[in-house]
Amino acid sequence: MKHFWKTTTAFLLCALLALSLAACSADSAAQTAAESGKTSLTTSTDGTALATQSDGESLAQSEEQTVQTTIPANPETGEAATQSGEVSITANTSSDGAMDASDLFSQRDLRQTADQSGAVTYSVSDGTDVTISTGGVYVLQGSAANVTVYVEAGDEDKVQLVLNGLTVANDSFPVIYVKNADKVFVTTVASTESSLSVTGTFRADGSTNTDAVIFSRDDLVLNGLGSLRISSTDNGVSCKDELKITGGVLTVSAKGHGLEANDGIAMADGTVSVTAGQDGLHAENDDDDREGWIYVCGGTLDVNAADDGLHAVSILQIDGGTLNVSAAEGMEGTWIQINDGAITIQASDDGINGARKSNSYTACVEINGGVLNVTMGQGDTDGIDSNGNLTITGGEINVNAQSPFDYDGTLTHTGGTVTVNGVQTTNITNQFGGGPGGGPGGGWNNGGRGRGH
Repeated sequence: MKHFWKTTTAFLLCALLALSLAACSADSAAQTAAESGKTSLTTSTDGTALATQSDGESLAQSEEQTVQTTIPANPETGEAATQSGEVSITANTSSDGAMDASDLFSQRDLRQTADQSGAVTYSVSDGTDVTISTGGVYVLQGSAANVTVYVEAGDEDKVQLVLNGLTVANDSFPVIYVKNADKVFVTTVASTESSLSVTGTFRADGSTNTDAVIFSRDDLVLNGLGSLRISSTDNGVSCKDELKITGGVLTVSAKGHGLEANDGIAMADGTVSVTAGQDGLHAENDDDDREGWIYVCGGTLDVNAADDGLHAVSILQIDGGTLNVSAAEGMEGTWIQINDGAITIQASDDGINGARKSNSYTACVEINGGVLNVTMGQGDTDGIDSNGNLTITGGEINVNAQSPFDYDGTLTHTGGTVTVNGVQTTNITNQFGGGPGGGPGGGWNNGGRGRGH
């Protein structure tokens, strides 16, 4: 009997020692992952923590990588479950277009859910502002008037604002005001609808002319699984860096521009409806004309604008998605490139206008794929107008207009199906321009691919 107890005691001591060593190993791996800034922490089915090298972005962007914890496998199915509950989409980007968009969207940009396990929750109340000074996840909920959510975080901080049925109506100041951060995510919760509005004349913040319901000095991402409605007496959303939309249902009604950004606007997914008194989407950088681009590779975009539907100073590139545009001018940019997508334009001026807005690129309209339907109003209107070159290598193009094509530079037509006023044709007539091989902008001097960085 004594021998039995000695054996049992020894066995228990060994087991406890093994468990202690496993726990220390897990703590050590977790500490290594936390300190490195470039690893993701995964827990295996036997409870051992493993620090694995991230295959995502650079060290500065490592916070955006997926951190997923796996729980023990189901003994009946053998399948592992996840505690994260993450939902992500895949961006259909290209690397060989006018823009190299292969690294435009990070993993976190495409993630439609937020880890709320350590989130701070704010229930808004009338006249009480919310100030966020550190990175993290913050849930905003409730209904109130005259509330501004200030983001004043560090230069490396990423802040995620989770809108859980938030309704805020302000008289004269943004509802969300990003003064400083590395990047801010505005994420809507599934099966909820949030509503943000400014009903009066915007007031300035010192020397800053705030002019939008969501006003951001830094990179901004709109995503999620819910709905967000924005109403403004000026712009709907203004971003002084890059604005990205990767999910959710977004409805914007604005007397100014619907969505505005200095560097560029990128859309990978989601359902976006914009009604604007000026441009639906507007991208312009007064200090660098290589910037001010628009990129769409997925989702559904409906625009009804009094001026331009989509206005980009530099490159306007469509790689996918469904676009329905009704405006005075459907699309305007210096280099317009359509590689894919389903695009319908109704316009009263130019359907598509490759204009000289940037000195960094030659004016050009280039159609390589997709389905394009352009319907013009009566009068001096052009279906597809390029102040430089016109290139058609593929796609299905249907133009209904008195003046279907107008180009000042060189015509290159090597493919695609072109139908003008219901009649298929291989003859691209030049209504008013300088003709093939002549006129200004005839040379390809597009300065290479990229986003002007």
